[in-house]
Amino acid sequence: MTTKGIKKLELTWFNKDKSLYYDSNKKEYLWVDKKDPRVSEPRILLEKASYGDVNSSNILIKGDNLLALKALQQDYQNSIKLIFLDPPYNTGNGFEQYDDGLEHSIWLGMMRGRLEALYKLLRKDGSLWITIDDNESHYLKVLCDEVFGRKNFVANVIWQKKYTRSNDARWFSDNHDHILVYAKDKQLWHPQSLPRTEEMDNRYKNPDDDPRGEWMTQPLHAKSGTDKTYIYTFRNGVVWKPPIGTFPRYSKETLQKAEEESRLWFGSHGTAVPRMKKYLSNMTEGVVPMTIWLYGEVGSNDEAKRETKNIGVDEVFATPKPERLLYRIIFLGTKEGDIVLDSFAGSGTTGAVAHKMNRKWIMVEMGDHAQTHIIPRLKRVMSGEDQSGIGKDVNWKGGGGFRYFELGDSLFVQDSDLRLTVLNPKMYNGPLIRAVLKVEGFKLLNPDNGLHGISGRTIAHVTEQYLNQDYIDVLLREVGDAADYLIIYAKTISSKIKLPENVEVRRIPDVLLRRFKV
Repeated sequence: MTTKGIKKLELTWFNKDKSLYYDSNKKEYLWVDKKDPRVSEPRILLEKASYGDVNSSNILIKGDNLLALKALQQDYQNSIKLIFLDPPYNTGNGFEQYDDGLEHSIWLGMMRGRLEALYKLLRKDGSLWITIDDNESHYLKVLCDEVFGRKNFVANVIWQKKYTRSNDARWFSDNHDHILVYAKDKQLWHPQSLPRTEEMDNRYKNPDDDPRGEWMTQPLHAKSGTDKTYIYTFRNGVVWKPPIGTFPRYSKETLQKAEEESRLWFGSHGTAVPRMKKYLSNMTEGVVPMTIWLYGEVGSNDEAKRETKNIGVDEVFATPKPERLLYRIIFLGTKEGDIVLDSFAGSGTTGAVAHKMNRKWIMVEMGDHAQTHIIPRLKRVMSGEDQSGIGKDVNWKGGGGFRYFELGDSLFVQDSDLRLTVLNPKMYNGPLIRAVLKVEGFKLLNPDNGLHGISGRTIAHVTEQYLNQDYIDVLLREVGDAADYLIIYAKTISSKIKLPENVEVRRIPDVLLRRFKV
């Protein structure tokens, strides 16, 4: 194929994630919809380097996150345990790292495409966590309801991102962000319990020298129930019934046994409203997480900025998230060995924290800071040098590794002379073969020799060479009659080739153009 007269589609992108572009023919800005081949066409991931463990399952991808998510679907569909997103908040402010002022409907459209792709990657027992502020939080909630189902909404967590008052604010000092939490299937997903804190344990006392140790009390009534005529008379003469609008928490038999075992507290003078003792020695389980997270528990924006300064670069992100916040989220939603994904990686906090917590991780970042910020940060994590954030809390000593990928070029280019869409010559010599296998739903048999793929009992072979009878015969000797065989070729086939019944041939452009109708 000659490259004369062939050039890539020349588009002026309005935003950095290449979802809004200027059409010079129509003289207007256009939103790339999901049917546009520039969005829907498959992209392959080209490995550029590996750091630490070369066989690591941790992956950093540089490139458009929508295309990257689609590239991940074949290998990671229904595999991700937790997805964390910190997207541009669409506040109208200009951050150096991101366009953060798209028109409202365009921003929602950008988010919809990515949420739909992420939904396919998430495990059935997985969860999605998205940080956002008041500017788009309620609209994003409705969008997530559409994609994930309203019944799978779990919580709206309030995170105190600032602890100082902005006295120059025109209306209110903005001190919090939202964290929208969704499950793929709420019936299958539940957060892990948080560990008890020293402050919680200090609430237990033993003023009556109870031999069972420190205790605190809880009321005998509850918010719900059925018994409206409950009355109980204790041995000391105290008559108790639930306050109006409440119900008994315990049966009369349980109260009688608790009274016999001196597990009731009537106050220091013995005349107070009775309450049930709860002993610290029985509190072995964790606690249910609340929906308000204060900066003292999970960090603030200022804390996050101090952490990112440790990367050793001059440019600091405007709105990074603290490691303690990611630790809380990953702890609640995963166990060791689970996969965590962040497709708006930013400064790489998600991967750094997941790495220190012995989780597998995948991050996608379209900007150059994938190389200037994230890779240096992860190197410090691997070496054990990074003791900021949660490093000391988890006794991090270093180790592990990750692999760095970039998205391959577009499969298609425009022939300016013929006004036809043709295969991109840059995709020959390897990348095209992997792309074709991905399009046709085949997984590589051998990643080091990407000529063969497998799907069920069908083996696929892709070649950029001229196909003739000798070529076919060699292939058939390799596979025999044990499977169906699909040969996908790029160059003109000889009309004299004889094919057995278990072999089919297709031409590469037909495969791609049929699938994407370009």
